[in-house]
Amino acid sequence: MSDIGSQGIACRTEALPGRKESMLRRGLLLGALAIILILLLFMMGRLADPSHRLSLWASWNQPLVIFGICWASLELGLLAYKTVLWYGYRANPPATSQSAPPLTVIIPAYNEGAMIKNSLVSVINANYPRDRLQIIVIDDGSTDDTWRYISAVREQYRDAITVLRFEENRGKKAALREAFKKASGEIAVSVDSDSIIEADTLLAIVSPFADPKVGAVSGKVLVHNLDAGLIPRMLHVAYILSFDFVRTAQSRYRNVYCCPGALSAYRISAIHSVLESWFEQRFLGASCIHGEDRALSNYILGLGLDIVYQSNAVVHTLVPVRYSGLCRMFLRWYRGFVREEIRFIGYIIWKRPIKPRIAALVDKTITDVHYCLRYFVTAIAVWTALFNPGIIPLFMIGLTLMSILPVLYYLRSDPSWRCLYASIYAYCAMIALWWILPYAACTLRSRSWMTR
Repeated sequence: MSDIGSQGIACRTEALPGRKESMLRRGLLLGALAIILILLLFMMGRLADPSHRLSLWASWNQPLVIFGICWASLELGLLAYKTVLWYGYRANPPATSQSAPPLTVIIPAYNEGAMIKNSLVSVINANYPRDRLQIIVIDDGSTDDTWRYISAVREQYRDAITVLRFEENRGKKAALREAFKKASGEIAVSVDSDSIIEADTLLAIVSPFADPKVGAVSGKVLVHNLDAGLIPRMLHVAYILSFDFVRTAQSRYRNVYCCPGALSAYRISAIHSVLESWFEQRFLGASCIHGEDRALSNYILGLGLDIVYQSNAVVHTLVPVRYSGLCRMFLRWYRGFVREEIRFIGYIIWKRPIKPRIAALVDKTITDVHYCLRYFVTAIAVWTALFNPGIIPLFMIGLTLMSILPVLYYLRSDPSWRCLYASIYAYCAMIALWWILPYAACTLRSRSWMTR
C-alpha cells in the first residue's frame, strides 16, 4: 500500500473572502517583485566589483558566456510567449445535464486500501446524469484489503458500478485496456484510485468534446494530502505551475503533451483506433510500462486530433511524503518523458497541423536543449566555484531569482503564503533530485514500476 496512506475527502481550497484575497495577492506580488529587484541590484553590484567577477569565465570560455546569453534570451522570449498564452486562457464552461454525453469513468486500483472507497464515492456522487454514467473499477490483483472496500461500495451502489477483478497483477496498462474495451460511453474518463474528483469535474471535463477535433482533455491535478509534510507542500506549488501555467499555454495551441493519469478524458472512438498499438508498444526492444498516460497522449496527437486543458475539471490526488517515494515517482515520470519525447519529436510532431507544429517545434527545441544545458552549466558553475569561491553567493542568488519568477504565476491561482515553497522546491530539486533525469535516461528499459 502507498506510503501516504488514506485521507479524508475534505477539500483543501481554503478560500479567502474576495477582498482579503485581493489584498493578499497584491501584497505577495509586490513582495516578490521587491525581492527580485533587490537581488538583481545586489548581483549587479557584485559583478561590477572586479574582485568578484567570473574571471575563469571571462578568459578561456568567453564564447560559452555569449552562447549562454543568447540562449537565455531565447528562453525568456519563450517564457514571454507562454505568458501571453497563459493570460489569455479561458476554460470551457461545463456541460449541462441536458448536453452531457454518455460517459464511462474508469478507476484502476492496486493495493490502494481504503482510499479506493473515497475515490469511488466521489465519482458516484458527482453531478452527472446517472442514466448516462457508467463506472468501471478494476482490481488489478491487489494483495491487501482493496477488494473488500470495492465490494463494500458495490453492495451499497450495486446499480452504479461495474467491477472487474484480475486474479494476479497485470499492470495499470492492462487494467485500462480491459476497461476501455468494456466502455459504453462516448467519452472515457480515467481517474487514479488514490484521487478524489470535485462534484462538477465530470461535467467540466466532457465540455471540450463538443468540438469534434478534440481527442483528449487534461484535467487539473491538486495535492490532496497537503498538510502531510514539506514534500506535499512543495508538490502543491509544482502541480499548480505545471497545470495552471504550462498546460494552459499548451492548450492555447491545442498541444497538451500529457494527459495525467490522475484525471484525463478521451474520445472512445479515438481510443479504439490506437488501443492495441498503445498496449503493445515497445521501445529499445522492451515493453513500455512507464508513462502510459504520456504515451496515450502521443497516440491521440498522432491521429491528428487535439488535446486541451480544462482548468475547472479538478481532482485531488495523494502524493509521496517521503524522499524515497518522491524519487520513485519522478523516476517513473522521467522514464516515460524521455521515451515519449523522442517519439514526439521524431515523427508525431510532423502529423500536427501547421500552427501547432511550429509552436511545438519552438517549444520542444528550446525546452529540451534547456535540460542538457542545465547540467552543463551546473558543472561549469561548480568548477568555477572551486577556483573562485566568492562567486558562490552569486549562483545562489541566481537560483533564488529563478525560483521567485514562477511565484508570480502561482499567485494568480493561489494567493497564499504557500508560494514560498517554490523557492524551497528549487533548492531541493538542485541538491536532491538532480540525478533522476540522467538515471532515468540510462534505465529506459527497466520494467520495475517502483510504486510500492
